[in-house]
Amino acid sequence: MYYRVSARLREDTAADLYRKLTDGTVAAQKPDGGEIVDSMARAVVRDDGMVVWSEQCYCATPLAHERATVLDKHFGGLKTDEIDGYQDYPGRPFMEYLADVSGSGGETA
Repeated sequence: MYYRVSARLREDTAADLYRKLTDGTVAAQKPDGGEIVDSMARAVVRDDGMVVWSEQCYCATPLAHERATVLDKHFGGLKTDEIDGYQDYPGRPFMEYLADVSGSGGETA
């Protein structure tokens, strides 16, 4: 199933999330690491500060594993809505925003 996900970034964990997304930590996570990394690459930050992305998941509870391992540590107020497939949303690219708020200046680990 595919979901539109919206949440607020916990900016106090931004540097940790950016590092884990760019150093291969999340990508190595089985079974969903690659999808999380790809989802964050699709994510955007809207003008109201909400981060929005589309993600594929087969958990009985939407994004259960992703939430337990990554999302709930770095986002608050996470909401999911079932959609027909991957979607693009207007806004600033999340990875660019994350690099800025994490103080990494876009440099990868």
